[in-house]
Amino acid sequence: MDERLLPAEDPVLENILKWTVERDAKDVRRLLEWLPEARSSRERKALLNRVRGLLAELEAALDELDAMH
Repeated sequence: MDERLLPAEDPVLENILKWTVERDAKDVRRLLEWLPEARSSRERKALLNRVRGLLAELEAALDELDAMH
């Protein structure tokens, strides 16, 4: 992401959003690594559903960060 010249209007929210992006990206990566090792289709579906939820959260956080800049 680009460095800001001016401070964010809400630096706490900005830090929370950045943390959310980092955490969700790591979690998605981990879940996708586990996917090939899933023992059943039910387990694969559960992993994929969690990945989709995290991706939605990740996208929302990125959109909000973009709106701040």
